[in-house]
Amino acid sequence: MKKNKTILDISLPIIFSISLIIIWELIIKVLEIEKYIMPAPSDIIKALYENFGAMMPHIIATLFESVVGFGIAVLLALILAIIMDLLPMVKKAIYPVFIISQTVPVIALAPLFIIWFGFGALPKIIVVVIVCFFPIVISISDGLEGVDKDLINHFKLMGASKLKRFFHLKLPYGIINFFSGLRIAATYSIMGAVIGEWLGGDKGLGVYMTRARSTYALDKMFAAIVVIVLMSMIMFYIIGKVEKVLTPWNRENKIKK
Repeated sequence: MKKNKTILDISLPIIFSISLIIIWELIIKVLEIEKYIMPAPSDIIKALYENFGAMMPHIIATLFESVVGFGIAVLLALILAIIMDLLPMVKKAIYPVFIISQTVPVIALAPLFIIWFGFGALPKIIVVVIVCFFPIVISISDGLEGVDKDLINHFKLMGASKLKRFFHLKLPYGIINFFSGLRIAATYSIMGAVIGEWLGGDKGLGVYMTRARSTYALDKMFAAIVVIVLMSMIMFYIIGKVEKVLTPWNRENKIKK
């Protein structure tokens, strides 16, 4: 019964997606819509196949910016979340600032970074860090704060110091929330890099899309979007696999449920 449910959960979105693609293809062919207005899925696949070699340097550039920015965001978020947990006054001081900072559109900040840091990879990496940092630090901070108070009191009665309570109780408990934030941030990382590339540079999928759009080659632009989606999905999948390895107790709880 459980196996059938798993097969159904996997097959339903696949069937639905294929159905949408078929409908999209039929509408384009029946209405004879020009490729420069809206390409058919077959045109997009063809453009992806024919131009994949030309896209590869742009894919590598975007992937580099995404991975480096994501890694920096994870490191900074972990350090700050630990400081906020150990020093509650720090959290009270800067938590509202984080909330306010999220109201500023990243696309408005990206041109400033390009002016300050040039057209290289650095401004794109900074955009990725900003986009990824918030969901990671908030998720792990909330996870650390949500530890059962009875467990904390139990550790206190056993004479555990604040550091021991953190590393032996809070961190293993909060790491589950941490990976939830990581999965969200992983998909944002690709998007952040592309946003930075839209506004300037010589490499990256954002640059490739801008050039394709300027020549009305929408099939190439959609091909780049397909690559971006696939890259985001792969990042999401990798984070999920890492989570299973590093949090075996969480996997066991899911199996029991």
